[in-house]
Amino acid sequence: MLSRKVANFLVSLPRPIKRIVAVAVDGALCVLTVWAAFDLRFDALTPWSSAHAIASVLSFALGVTVFTGFGLYRAIFRYAGLPALITVLKAIAAYSVLYGLVMTVISVPGIPRTVGVLQPLLLLIAITLSRVTVRVWLGGIYRGILTRQNLPKVLIYGAGSAGRQLAAALKTSPELVVVGLLDDDDRLHGQVLNGLKIYNPQDLLSLVGKLRVNQVFLAIPSVSRARRNEILDVVRAAHVQVRTLPGVMDLAQGRVHVSDLRELEVEDLLGRDPVPPNPLMMGKNITSKVVMVTGAGGSIGSELCRQIVTANPSTLLLVELTEFALYDIHYELEQTLAETGNESITLVPLLANVRDADRMAEILRTWRPSTVYHAAAYKHVPLVEHNPAEGIKNNVHGTLVTAQQAALHGVSDFVLVSTDKAVRPTNVMGASKRLAEMVLQAQAEAMKAQGGQTRFSMVRFGNVLGSSGSVVPLFRRQIKDGGPITLTDERITRYFMTIPEAAQLVIQAGAMASGGDVFVLDMGEPVKIMDLAKRMVELSGLSVRGEANPEGDIEIAVTGLRPGEKLYEELLIGDNPLPTSHKRIMKAHEEFLSWSILQGQLAELNKVLNANDVPVIRSLLKGLVPGYQPDGDVVDWVWMENEKSA
Repeated sequence: MLSRKVANFLVSLPRPIKRIVAVAVDGALCVLTVWAAFDLRFDALTPWSSAHAIASVLSFALGVTVFTGFGLYRAIFRYAGLPALITVLKAIAAYSVLYGLVMTVISVPGIPRTVGVLQPLLLLIAITLSRVTVRVWLGGIYRGILTRQNLPKVLIYGAGSAGRQLAAALKTSPELVVVGLLDDDDRLHGQVLNGLKIYNPQDLLSLVGKLRVNQVFLAIPSVSRARRNEILDVVRAAHVQVRTLPGVMDLAQGRVHVSDLRELEVEDLLGRDPVPPNPLMMGKNITSKVVMVTGAGGSIGSELCRQIVTANPSTLLLVELTEFALYDIHYELEQTLAETGNESITLVPLLANVRDADRMAEILRTWRPSTVYHAAAYKHVPLVEHNPAEGIKNNVHGTLVTAQQAALHGVSDFVLVSTDKAVRPTNVMGASKRLAEMVLQAQAEAMKAQGGQTRFSMVRFGNVLGSSGSVVPLFRRQIKDGGPITLTDERITRYFMTIPEAAQLVIQAGAMASGGDVFVLDMGEPVKIMDLAKRMVELSGLSVRGEANPEGDIEIAVTGLRPGEKLYEELLIGDNPLPTSHKRIMKAHEEFLSWSILQGQLAELNKVLNANDVPVIRSLLKGLVPGYQPDGDVVDWVWMENEKSA
């Protein structure tokens, strides 16, 4: 402990003071070795006299001059090993010649000549031992302190239980140094907790410069998302990297560990707290039943599967077209069930195309699921715009085939996962999803007329954070690569929701269905993507480069809207949605065509889809889907290539 305190003290000294300390130590050694030389010469302890003083002053003056000339005071700990020893030997040799010359040849009254020989030998031993002592005793500690001085400096926001535990866990971290705590409680400001001072968060900007802070860790797991946003606004202005602990529910078991820290996720910026799911609604269509999820390997489908297994179905059918995606979600769910010791759920991975009526009939006939969540869809707007016929076939025909087979094989509840892009769409993907909704609405009407038992419903919501089409992972990769962040338009806004919350609300909405329902999820306030990009940059500890800040780190480049992309998304076609028993789920009234009319128009659409006559496809979609207004020219790759050669 004493060694570390001494080392800390030495490291904190300015370089000129360190040189003065070194000179003082060598001066003391000169005095001691002169006295020792007198004692050796007389073979007895000699009292201090003027002769001692003269010999010591001469030794000190010559020693400091020679040692300075040989560079022994350029750094305290610089010399180590053989090079240091050689330098010391050279310096002492030069000193010995000069000191011996004065004492033996010139001679000083009252000082024995032998002192001029003995003292340089003793000083050689003393100087060498002093350097070795520093090397052995303080060298490792000194280098460790220097290393820690260069480590990232961290402030922990939150002096509560989580903050204290995190500070304790980080105390011996070889990767960073905690320099203090921040807390909103003004009664704690200026107090010291486990050696760490507690500061006012409003002083963060000055603390960043004063303490050379690089990162802020949020240890406030129980705070509301709205309050977290307020805190992030304060931290963001300091241009430091932000990491956070997960929510309080995730930390309910055990202590806080360094491994609990994660990068700040954009769901932390949503500005509202998710509503805890209703267990009764979560389990109504799932518990002890056979459940099927199409598109089970997709971002929404896979999260539906994760939520479904928590509600204990008897069997979960994972239907997916992509082999690796199916393997991935099946393996993950198997690991989850093994870790929880739940062996009562049967997982069945099934490769299938939802457009294949025979395959879907085979699956439904074999397992007779009670509930189907239809998440299989092409949903990437530009890709579907470039491949419109395939997008419509998958999104519309796949929904129709799966729904009809579900009705034929006694499925009780069929829930379609839809999108806000189905509202007054400007792109083929949105139009195809609205047409898929209309197919289900028509099927529901026909089902009621025929006295069927299948309840068809659909759930419409906006973007989910972290999905395959989300801007968030793209922005994160671009920031990591040093930019630029590519943004299609400065004005573009989107609704955002976390994938787990969206999946939970889909399940709960399906539990409220009576048949033909169009449910709309409350997505909160729309987010301006430009603001989102800036916040992601600033919360990474970087700055946005632009006209106002030409020396910034990350540029935001505006590339222009992509084919079919809208500036703003909507959730409702009509007005005045009805509330439901869940405050985040509304029910919309949307007009649709009866099955007797829609059936013939779908048949006509299928003909032009097979011919890939894209202009006619768009024309038919305009007649079928209210509000569909194609934005821009036809950009189908195949159609454009054929037009070139025509």
